[in-house]
Amino acid sequence: MPGILRQLSGLGGCTHPIRLDGHRTEYDVNTTTGEIGNVLRHLDSSDLPASQLLVRCNNRRTTRCPACAEVYRRDTFHLITAGLRGGKGLPEHVASHPRVFATFTAPGFGAVHNRPTSPAGTIRPCRCGTHHDQDDEALGTPLNPDRYDYEAAVLWNAHAGPLWRRFSTYLRREVAKRAGLSQRRFRDHARVSFAKVAEYQKRGAVHFHAVIRIDGPGGGDTPPPAWATAELLTDAIRTAAAKVHVDGPTIDGRTHTFTFGRQLDVRTIRSADFNGGQELTERAVAAYIAKYATKGAETTTGTLDRPLKFLAELAQLEISDHARRLIRTAWTLGARKDLEHLRLRAWAHMLGFRGHFSTKSRRYSTTLGALRTARADWRRAQAAATAAPEREPETTYVLAHWVFAGTGLSDTEAWLAASLEPAPGTEGEPTRG
Repeated sequence: MPGILRQLSGLGGCTHPIRLDGHRTEYDVNTTTGEIGNVLRHLDSSDLPASQLLVRCNNRRTTRCPACAEVYRRDTFHLITAGLRGGKGLPEHVASHPRVFATFTAPGFGAVHNRPTSPAGTIRPCRCGTHHDQDDEALGTPLNPDRYDYEAAVLWNAHAGPLWRRFSTYLRREVAKRAGLSQRRFRDHARVSFAKVAEYQKRGAVHFHAVIRIDGPGGGDTPPPAWATAELLTDAIRTAAAKVHVDGPTIDGRTHTFTFGRQLDVRTIRSADFNGGQELTERAVAAYIAKYATKGAETTTGTLDRPLKFLAELAQLEISDHARRLIRTAWTLGARKDLEHLRLRAWAHMLGFRGHFSTKSRRYSTTLGALRTARADWRRAQAAATAAPEREPETTYVLAHWVFAGTGLSDTEAWLAASLEPAPGTEGEPTRG
């Protein structure tokens, strides 16, 4: 019993771990002769209390594993924060670089139930004549489903990623134009860095929240040129967003072209020192982006958090009629040969969107991989501090073989895990620095 409790506690609260069969052996190696020596450590899955090695699932979705999603959310928060105020390898002067928080929406595909606001900020009745509550399930659903453009809505989600990539190219051109530089010379004077997250609106359309920053030619390590201002960046974003488009497929004689929606919100990010009670602060932006990094279409649209194997599964699922029609449309379009590259059936549960939810440019800040490595190093250091001292070899040869054996916990393991607190070092303690 103590052994299985220790193994479960080491999962850090993961409720859907990956189960592995196999072994791992570490050998000492003679650095002079290259000869493999004694066995230093040996681990066999059959000797473990659960009879298998249990590894955290690291799923980012809150609906699948709240514990792993929380670690992902915290990592995203620190990744965004590092690009706003420094740390994790970036100097503190990055906080003085021009930066904005921008929200890019999808175009309209038909009238939906909503909560319109007046210029004074009061909630007006929906077109249907009803004052919808904030949690009303009707919000985001079409007023007339038969006239809603489900085909364009699914294809928009499928092309949202390419549209963003093209926008990032247009944005650099617009910034260079305002600085009086060619695109080639622009790289010698400045860089545009960003970090973004995708969010689903209630109607099932993807939109993007992004932190966008102007740096010097070396990225966040170098100060931006004197001409770089938040106002210049804002103007360039608005122009690039209005110009960018992606050509879509032609279906039954109808040609699709995809652009961003007319609603574009761009706000300058201020540091806490210049907050003044009204400005958008670094912490608020990082928390907002991190929150949506762990949510998918299932959270706002009421769809699924896993892929479909057969369309017939829809009849047994408790999902909204709007989500059902979006999924069915994606499945139907996915059968077309000319749309094979969009893999719409594999991503029907995501309503056609197959891009990464959280992405960033290379120079924005640290990476999620670096944060995970720092956490693993911290755990090893904590374990070494409590273990008996032993001589560490200069070189170690590792022989390991693991095979997938399943996922999840048995009923007994789940019952025991529910009564445990996560073991120290499994919830992302090394978040400073």
